[in-house]
Amino acid sequence: MMKSLITASLATLLLSGTAMAATTLKLTEVITSPARTETLKEIVAKFEAANPGVTVEITSLPWGEAFEKFATMVSAGETPDVMEMPDTWVALYAKNGALESLEPYLAKWQGASDLNDRALEFGRQVDGKTAYMLPYGFYMGAMFYNKKLFEEAGVAGPPATIDEFLEASKKVSALPGKYGYCLRGARGGLNDWTVFANAVSGDNTFFKDDGTSTFADPDKVAGLKFFIDYYKQGLAPKDSISWGFNETVAGFYSGTCAMLNQDPDALIAIDERMKPEDYGVVPLPKGSSGKAYPVIGYAGWSMFAASENKDLSWKLIEALEGTEGNVAWNKRTGALPALKSAEKDPFYATDKFKGWFDELKDANTVPTPLPSYLEEFAFFKDSLVPTSSQRALLGEITPEEMGKEWADYLTAAQQKFLAAQ
Repeated sequence: MMKSLITASLATLLLSGTAMAATTLKLTEVITSPARTETLKEIVAKFEAANPGVTVEITSLPWGEAFEKFATMVSAGETPDVMEMPDTWVALYAKNGALESLEPYLAKWQGASDLNDRALEFGRQVDGKTAYMLPYGFYMGAMFYNKKLFEEAGVAGPPATIDEFLEASKKVSALPGKYGYCLRGARGGLNDWTVFANAVSGDNTFFKDDGTSTFADPDKVAGLKFFIDYYKQGLAPKDSISWGFNETVAGFYSGTCAMLNQDPDALIAIDERMKPEDYGVVPLPKGSSGKAYPVIGYAGWSMFAASENKDLSWKLIEALEGTEGNVAWNKRTGALPALKSAEKDPFYATDKFKGWFDELKDANTVPTPLPSYLEEFAFFKDSLVPTSSQRALLGEITPEEMGKEWADYLTAAQQKFLAAQ
């Protein structure tokens, strides 16, 4: 009898092991690069080793096409268990019921106390109370500048104001084959448009109390016109109208253009190709109001409601967001970490990050989040803005027409949002 029980128990364990071996989690990353993917694989390998029988399949979507490709996957019912979620996509999928609330898991997770206040605030940005994503880190623009090009062009130092930025750009652009700024005219360019429109106008609000967008206001239009005129004057490379992240970063480290507004993740490629003494990072230039408004963004991890392995999916998020995984990931992505403990890591105490930390300390530098809580915002940022801004840069529409197009779209989205509150 005892032998039969032991045999039965062994059979049960074997069957259980077989079931575990068949457990596959699907993980999708969307802000991709070879180095990021390699780091993700390393974190996942440790997770798999700690969870025998579990396999994690990683799908890496190229960022330039990720929005459309992922939307197609979702439409076809091919949702992952866990995905890297950009801040601008959260509302779209959360409000469609596609994302799982992480609140029950956070309530039981010991690591939750290590999350900084911004992580929970932004993770709950859709409705102010439900975490549909858990940020792994933050991206905020600062100004990279090429010290050698500045010296060659006779520019004394990095620009502290918009006027100095324009003057430095003109001097550098007078050099053969050189330009002042690495303009981002394709996807992701909204950050640049927002930074300069806000600095010139002295206003970082997106909406008035009644939900009307400010993009059509004369001061904001003047800011948009500043950037359009900048391009038309030849102060940015002509082909930068179609540049995305990789092209702007390459434009900087190759010495094509002297300045670049970018997040800390740009350090990865730049630091590999430029000597530390040849470039610097400083706070973004201030407008006539004496203020600068760097866009602050973030990305993190979300769980899809359709996952059939939610507890295991959360364990994967724990591995990605926990101290070891989070620090390893942010060192590779270049983001400012979402964990209090990670901020004490010697890696972040170097001069490389000084420009961003100086911005955070400066009362006249106001980090500005985009209105990504709007369900319609992902389309606005990744489709409407690149299309209409390229037409404006080419002179096909006026700054006033572009501002009105943006304002009309955002006003409808904001007023819909306000009506639902």
